[in-house]
Amino acid sequence: MARVDEQPPVDSPAVRVIAMPADTNPYGDIFGGWLMSLMDSAAGSVAARHSHGRAVTIAVEGMTFLRPVVVGDEVSVFAKLVSVGRTSMKIEVEAWRRTRHDDRSYRVTKATFAFVAIGEDRQPRSVPPFTAPAA
Repeated sequence: MARVDEQPPVDSPAVRVIAMPADTNPYGDIFGGWLMSLMDSAAGSVAARHSHGRAVTIAVEGMTFLRPVVVGDEVSVFAKLVSVGRTSMKIEVEAWRRTRHDDRSYRVTKATFAFVAIGEDRQPRSVPPFTAPAA
């Protein structure tokens, strides 16, 4: 379970949406796959920007759902590049929820997404080296 004193990242989210009834299963709960899709989109945006082109998801590591998301919640997804190989990138992704009438946010899940940059021939291509952000 996420600690009560945790705060979402200070960076702008890569994705922010409101959970809607169409995103639920027959019991009215938000699908975990819907949330994972948002996270993949956020990570994909970071991967494409860093690699200056197409990148594809090859793995997701360590996803655990900590809290539920319900209809009407604002979901913010934060993604940051943490390492780069010759053709691959690892991106840490966190999803946070906030109810419509509250300022408090709660982490819902986090995971590390691995991407490989590919060229027009759909084969792996080199990516620029990782440069850590200035502190």
